[in-house]
Amino acid sequence: MDEILQATSTGLRSVVREVLGDRDLRTRVATKADGSLITAADTKLQQAIRAWLDTLEESPALLAEEQAEETNQALIDTVPPRLWVLDPLDGTTNLASGIPYTAVSLALLEAGRPILGVVYDPDRDECFTARHGAGAWCNGEPLRVMEESHPATLAECVALIDFKRLVPELAATLAAQHPFRSQRNFGSVALDWCWLAAGRGQLYLHGRARLWDYVAGWLIASEAGIVSQTLDGDTVFTCSLQGRSAMAAASPSLLGQWGDWIAGAL
Repeated sequence: MDEILQATSTGLRSVVREVLGDRDLRTRVATKADGSLITAADTKLQQAIRAWLDTLEESPALLAEEQAEETNQALIDTVPPRLWVLDPLDGTTNLASGIPYTAVSLALLEAGRPILGVVYDPDRDECFTARHGAGAWCNGEPLRVMEESHPATLAECVALIDFKRLVPELAATLAAQHPFRSQRNFGSVALDWCWLAAGRGQLYLHGRARLWDYVAGWLIASEAGIVSQTLDGDTVFTCSLQGRSAMAAASPSLLGQWGDWIAGAL
């Protein structure tokens, strides 16, 4: 890893561990307007990470989940030269329920393109990182999906699928006639992408994720060799607040098989 990525991952890790050391923050839970949960940990993490970013550069531009939509949209509209994108806690329902599958996700965009991604899993103390064009790592160890190590057919794969945000017809078909060996859904978009990068699944499907949910994890997975597209066949990343669908696989061959199967099910 280069010095900037190392400093970013080390600093983020330190901030997160300090904030989540106060376990009382996890138990203070409220419901947002869209029906999703928010804990005091979400709010405190966003405040602490913003303060830490202020020590890295002067007046950093920050787009974050627990920030007013109009503020985030203004940042998208102006496309600042450098834009940090933060999900202070991806997997809030898991945290509030005591399920150990959450992450803090931070990406840096330059001229509207992701160049750096850090996803930290505080439960396992795993820090996934990536630099555009340079590779991906977990706790400093390189991540690379190897051709000879992944299955050749869908029937041999483990799929990470978020059923809740799929159209009902596709979700029902997947549940009744699944083409893969087995399926998992853990509740953190950022961490799901990282687990794909680490070889802990070979297929992925999500109906709609926001920019802060996916951008860091998507960069990490892409740099590790995971291939992806939207359900419409477009590139997953776009510098927009609109939700994006995503399908991904450990190889172009598997992605082709996965896409053909999904198209036939729709």
